[in-house]
Order: sequence, then C-alpha cells, then structure tokens
Amino acid sequence: MNHQLEFAYIGLEVTDPGAFGALLTNVVGLVPGETATDGSSTFRNDGRTRRVIVQEGPRDDCSVLAFEAVDDEAFEEVAGRLEAAGFPLTEGDKEEAVARGVDRLVHTESPWRLRFELVQGLAAAERPFDSNLVKGGFQTDGVGAGHTAIAVTSFEYSERLLLDGLGMVQSDWIETEIMDGIELEVRFYHCNERHHSIALAKLPFDLGKSLHHFQVETNDRDDVGFAFDRAWSAGLEFANGLGLHDNEGAFSFYVTSPAGFLVEVGYGTKKVYTPWDGNRRYDSISRWGHQPIPRS
Repeated sequence: MNHQLEFAYIGLEVTDPGAFGALLTNVVGLVPGETATDGSSTFRNDGRTRRVIVQEGPRDDCSVLAFEAVDDEAFEEVAGRLEAAGFPLTEGDKEEAVARGVDRLVHTESPWRLRFELVQGLAAAERPFDSNLVKGGFQTDGVGAGHTAIAVTSFEYSERLLLDGLGMVQSDWIETEIMDGIELEVRFYHCNERHHSIALAKLPFDLGKSLHHFQVETNDRDDVGFAFDRAWSAGLEFANGLGLHDNEGAFSFYVTSPAGFLVEVGYGTKKVYTPWDGNRRYDSISRWGHQPIPRS
C-alpha cells in the first residue's frame, strides 16, 4: 500500500467550547492538551500534542481538516498532486505552524466550506498519553486520529480532492433508503490500512453543516461500552445507539454533540490490504443496531 498520509487532526469551531470539551473529556475519554498559541483548546487521544482543536465561534461545524505526510518525499508528492488536481496551495507561516504544532503546513480551500491542511511533523506531547477513562487507549498508530464523514452536494469535486489530489483509494460504498424515499449514498476512502479515514455522504440537499461526524477508535471493545454508559449517565442524545457497521465492521455508537454534529466512539474497524479487492456496494449502514434512542 502506498502509505503516504495519516489523519492528523480536526479543527472545530463551536459556540460552547466548554460543553464540547466536557463531551470530549468526560464522555469520550480524550485528555486536554496544551492551549495553542492562537488560543485554541486542544485534545489528545494518543502521544501527539493535539488531535482535536476547538475554537469558539458561530459556525458549529468543522473548520479545518488536516492530513499528515509520513515523510518529506510524501509531502512533496501529495502537494504536487493537489496542485495538479486544481487545488492551489498556500504555505502556512511560522505562527500558523506553531499554533498547529507542526513543522510544516500548506493549505487549500476544500469543497466542504472548510480549510484543508497538509502538514508534516505533528509534534509529540511532552507527557505520554494517559486517559483515566479509556485505559486501553485509542488506535492511532500508523493510521491517525480516527475518521470523519463529510456531507457533500458537490460529489465529483470532492472526489477529485481525495482521489486525484490526496491519492486515496475507495474502500467500498453504501446505497440505501433512509426515509420517505430519500436515497443515501456514502463512499469510503482509505490512505493507509484503516478502512477509511474519510467518508463522503452524497446528499440531494444542503444540511447546513459540512461535518456529519468524526470518530475515535478504542483499542479495547469494552471501552466503547464504558463510553456509552458515561454518555447515558450524562443525559446525552443518542443519534444512534450501539450497533455494528456492515461494511467496515466497527462496533460503535453516536452521540449528538452540543454543536449539532455527531461524535462516534468505535472499535474494531476493518483493515484494508494491498491489492484491495473489497470495493463493493452495501445496501445497509448497519448489520444490527445503531437505532435512535429516545430519552423522553
């Protein structure tokens, strides 16, 4: 596999950073990182200095999505592909790189109303990762922070960024009816052995948010159950209860964050291999479960 990229970090702009930070730390089990030089709050799920970056603002959506090149050669090759695919790059200045905790940063406008960043050298934290809530830790080695799912109306443009620019490979896709005859198509893309680092949900209308959800993956199945219990005790809204995804094989649940998009905690995501021959259509999102759970 041409392993050039890993999901580096996600930047979120939310109206209530305190409530959102409480979800990440008290429920999901991330740990607070250092406050960035631009004032952003940061959160960790491994030994890197930041994996989630949170700023206060009105959009309640993703503002930045970053992938890290594994070495100098990969950085130059991916940057060249992005330019050739029609995504002109701007070199980040020193202050931006310091705020992100990286050695080098270039950025471009994505099709999703957010900034895409290609980075290199995401710094290691001064202290080892240690979550009191997720004793088994999170799966990030060689694959990155987790995955995101983006709602898109400009699908071809979005695929050009992923396939032509970043060199990702489609893992598989889902076509299903969600309600009242509305068809949902979701396509999944990998850039390392994780089944997908990003998914595109092709929609016939604009949801008003680009980010549908972001996911973190635990190393221990029980840590998903413990997180579910914490979410239940906190009175959070479950967009989808515990279930098993059919295509990717992950056991997970989704909660609605204070910002409106979803956060997924999962375990057991399928690994892809080379050559990948699993690119096929699925007709359901879940093998079982993932039902909405009313709280009233």
